[in-house]
Amino acid sequence: MARYASVAKPAPQQTTAGNRSLAALPAGDFARLEPHLELVPLPLGWVVYESGAAQDHLYFPTSAIVSLLYILENGTSAEIAVVGNDGAVGIALFMGGETTPSRAVVQSAGEGYRLSARVLRQEFDRGGALQHMLLRYTQALITQMAQTAVCNRHHTVDQQLCRWLLLSLDRLASDELVMTQQLIANMLGVRREGVTEAAGRLQAAGVIRYGRGRITVLDRPKLEARVCECYEVVRRETERLFPP
Repeated sequence: MARYASVAKPAPQQTTAGNRSLAALPAGDFARLEPHLELVPLPLGWVVYESGAAQDHLYFPTSAIVSLLYILENGTSAEIAVVGNDGAVGIALFMGGETTPSRAVVQSAGEGYRLSARVLRQEFDRGGALQHMLLRYTQALITQMAQTAVCNRHHTVDQQLCRWLLLSLDRLASDELVMTQQLIANMLGVRREGVTEAAGRLQAAGVIRYGRGRITVLDRPKLEARVCECYEVVRRETERLFPP
């Protein structure tokens, strides 16, 4: 795994503001954890961990989005969840499995804090606030994975695209995504033509503007009106476990 030079860390209150899971920690617990958090860049396309590979760090994205993908034997893939400033990447480290069959890839570049596996296990085994926070986040992630499976089976490509856009926007500070239609198709596990047609309908309705690999959401209320129930299930569970 690539190594990064240490970056000067901001004060604790600035750090927690960038990630909802970290922000959920009591001040004392975060103060103990803060010296071990390292701010690192998460560039577009970087593989955070590979399927079946050992994981060295837990990542808390602040401005990046990471896709959890399952890769089939024929090379095709499908996204099973997205992680951004709501949570953490690398739950196998504290769930006891050590590795996972999925792959984690940065879909939107940014930054995040990483915590070494050694420190994570020490803190998790204390059985305090960090452990409770990570288990709550895992519940939210399981909900997202389950709802993604339901959505991919029962809803249209248009609805899946709307869900994907909204989940991504909820984890970004802007209304713009840097993403090609082919990459979106890979995430959703559908044909590129299906994404092109769905994006075209959204653009014609004035919901988004698309061009040169960038998608800008122009009218979020219209986007929410077109999405299936799956988005609301995930959003509601996340906010129940991590109140704004």
